[in-house]
Amino acid sequence: MKKLTATLLASTLLGIAAYAQGTVNFINIVGSLNAPMFMNDGATKLSGAGFTAELLAGASAGSLASVATTGFLSGAGAGYFSGGTVAIPTVLPGANAFLQVRIFSASSGSFAAAQSANLANTWAQSGVFSVATGGAGSPPSTPSPLTGLTSLSLNAGGVVPEPSSLALAGLGAAALLVFRRRK
Repeated sequence: MKKLTATLLASTLLGIAAYAQGTVNFINIVGSLNAPMFMNDGATKLSGAGFTAELLAGASAGSLASVATTGFLSGAGAGYFSGGTVAIPTVLPGANAFLQVRIFSASSGSFAAAQSANLANTWAQSGVFSVATGGAGSPPSTPSPLTGLTSLSLNAGGVVPEPSSLALAGLGAAALLVFRRRK
């Protein structure tokens, strides 16, 4: 009977631990964090339902996945979003989570579509940053703010893509041949 009770207790504790998730506050203005988002002119703040902010999160920079989306505020709140508390399923409370914020025009339908079309004022993305998540302890700690997030400006559009690595390798080889012939 003691063995059965111990087994049940252990499996219950493992089940509870499996559902523990770190939390972040998906907002770009709170406390010392003040990171408004702008059109590509760097002055006009994003406003209303025309733009979406997306939060990607993971246990490492290489394992980011979308965990939340939210719209932008308008009026005096233009430039800011407030998506509330977001649980990150792959990160334990109090552990470091890697995060990235993407912004895209709602008319594009998705970040990937906006980035692919590369029209002016349709997308932007932050660098990857990390924060220690909330939710640890008893009572659980408050959700962590997105410290490390900075202001973003949407893309200018129509940017010529960088040359492929194969073309760069070919140019390098040609330069080496020219340099060798001169000697």
